[in-house]
Amino acid sequence: MNIFIVISFLGVIFLTTFYAYKRSRTVDTTGSEGLFLGGRSLSGITVAAMILMTNLSTEQVVGLNAQAYIAGMEVMAWEVTAAIAIVALAFVFLPKYFKYGITTVPEFLEMRFDSITKKVVSLLFIITYIVSFLPVVLYSGALVFNRMFRIDEILGVEPLIAITILAALIGIMGILFLLMGGLKFNSRSDVVWGLGLLVFGLLVPFLGLRYLGSGSFVGGVEHIVENTPWLLNSVGAIDSDFIPWPTLFTGMLFNNLYFWCTNQMIIQKSFAAKNLAEAQKGVLLVGAFKIVGALFLVFPGIVARNIFGDALIGNPDVVYPYLVAEVLPYALYGIFAAIIFGTVLSSFSNCLNATSTLLSVDFYKPMMEKKDGEVDDKRLARYGKITIIILGIVAISASPMIAFAPAGLFQFIQEFNGFFNVPLLVMILFAFYSKRATALAAKVTLGIHVALYSFSLMFLDIHFLYVLSALFFLNVFIMWIISKFNSKDDFEITNYTTKVDMTPWKNAKIAGIVIILVVLATYVFFSPIGIAS
Repeated sequence: MNIFIVISFLGVIFLTTFYAYKRSRTVDTTGSEGLFLGGRSLSGITVAAMILMTNLSTEQVVGLNAQAYIAGMEVMAWEVTAAIAIVALAFVFLPKYFKYGITTVPEFLEMRFDSITKKVVSLLFIITYIVSFLPVVLYSGALVFNRMFRIDEILGVEPLIAITILAALIGIMGILFLLMGGLKFNSRSDVVWGLGLLVFGLLVPFLGLRYLGSGSFVGGVEHIVENTPWLLNSVGAIDSDFIPWPTLFTGMLFNNLYFWCTNQMIIQKSFAAKNLAEAQKGVLLVGAFKIVGALFLVFPGIVARNIFGDALIGNPDVVYPYLVAEVLPYALYGIFAAIIFGTVLSSFSNCLNATSTLLSVDFYKPMMEKKDGEVDDKRLARYGKITIIILGIVAISASPMIAFAPAGLFQFIQEFNGFFNVPLLVMILFAFYSKRATALAAKVTLGIHVALYSFSLMFLDIHFLYVLSALFFLNVFIMWIISKFNSKDDFEITNYTTKVDMTPWKNAKIAGIVIILVVLATYVFFSPIGIAS
């Protein structure tokens, strides 16, 4: 490997780490809020960076571009329609969460329902993160990194050994970063990685279009429009294997509302904002980014289809690495490698922090309060650091095993959240707006959903987004009917522990309207009445 690439890679990693460490020292991580929420001190830009870097991973960059190589712009729904749910987060969910001063989403369910509901949901989050996120993001990140930069060839070892080494390196660094500076450390490094990913993410399709146009960007665009217009259509067929268009208004919407408005891994970053206004700024900035994100998470797959033709249909996961190798200048490889490495590191450490928070706040703290009457905050933080180490080691140890998993595992992982995402969303909506909703209704709704969703996966050949569409309305009915006959009195939360200023951002409504209009305009542009004609 060129020595310049090595130096630039290590240089970017070192400078980003040094910057994040220096900036994170202003927060005391010996307490739980410092460790888990960065002392509730983050600005809007930092909140946005953390949410994005938690959400984005190499598996997403490679996976969505692989799907776009086959199906075109219809898979942009995973990115673009998320902006609608993020607007809902800013205006509906965040003001209520902040009002109650919670640290975890299950805490709110305990306030509204009971401790059993809280523990069940928290445990589902923890299992999901341990089984279907932490080891997978390490393995898939290391796999893509090795594929793009051929670490196995450089070290002269088998690919799985190189992947294991890379996964362990990323995991260990993630653990150390959290122990050094908690969420605040991650927030500072995420700003750097997020900016780098945006710049280089857009650079790749830009260079690809110039490649297609023999040096002309406009020529490249014309080449795609003339040769593969069907790939520019964002409206999937009703029986599409990727995103059937009716699910955009149902299953996809419900899935997005769960992921962006109730998922602890995402929500915790907004809880770290210094006030409601900064949290709203941050999440609305994320909404704008998700629309732009389609240009480097989806569109490069279409560029690659025009460069490589059908040659990669049999193995579409190599599309993005091949495109990068074809169009990116060699001198930028080291910097791009550092950004990819940092992206994986951020996703891993941010999820690890969220998992530790759930274990500490939802399980350890109540247990110690029952035993000792009160839990010292520093003791809670020490337990959090212990769980970070243990969970990190478990994820590192499990990551190589993903290579031996049965075929279709990654598709299963994408569907895994379906076991509890819709009932959790329904529970929280009823908690917000129904004074008659009961804890029994919440538990029964969750149980019936898990049973029916499991049945659909085993016996029905129906797209899981269609299944979620039907189950959402069924969950609402079950929650309503049981609460109607089980509720004795109206319930209302009267004890608030608001911890930050609740003044909304003055430009939030304008920003939200603009985001929704841009989402609609994007779909019109990438449709048969737009550029896909």
